[in-house]
Amino acid sequence: MLKTIADDATSEVIEKKSRFIANIFYVESLEEAEEKIKQIKKKYYDARHNCFAFNIYNENGNISRFSDDGEPSGTAGAPMLAILNAQNLSNVLVVVTRYFGGILLGTGGLVRAYSEATKQAIENASIIEKDYGIICNYTVLYEDLEKIKYYFKQENIKMVDFNYAENVEITVEITEEKYQKILENIENLNFKILNVEKTKKAFIILSNNVE
Repeated sequence: MLKTIADDATSEVIEKKSRFIANIFYVESLEEAEEKIKQIKKKYYDARHNCFAFNIYNENGNISRFSDDGEPSGTAGAPMLAILNAQNLSNVLVVVTRYFGGILLGTGGLVRAYSEATKQAIENASIIEKDYGIICNYTVLYEDLEKIKYYFKQENIKMVDFNYAENVEITVEITEEKYQKILENIENLNFKILNVEKTKKAFIILSNNVE
């Protein structure tokens, strides 16, 4: 299980005429993080610095990186990463862009500004919990649709799509543990599963909010 953000967010801090613009993103891979950093550098091409920090968790472990992007060592990326770690946030990238205002801030002032911009961006994002699970399709009869929907709601299994054809195919985000529970108790359920198909592994939101 991991804590992360549900959506991208921004914040801006002004410190002695320097602008610090923070952009925070949800990312699942090193390549995705690098692409976001590239996009920010292109967007703020005229800025003095684009400092970043990220934590990415996947099946192979955790990847953490940061960059001061020309600021004095330890004044930008490292404190930004420390904030992500202190809040136990994973699969999160934060990039803080600085437009220099003409007044030197000193190392302490830089740490405070980059840290504050990061904190505010996190506050502007929604914090959620995710777990490593699977996207799965369950096919049922129309007469069993309400029964399986009720079951998924009770088990906090998120339904993300419905395909109405000869039968009903429901796409869900489900943990491996709950997937196995259904298989083990399939004979005791009050609805019939015609077919079940795993489509891919994914980080899934632990939620019972169902449309």
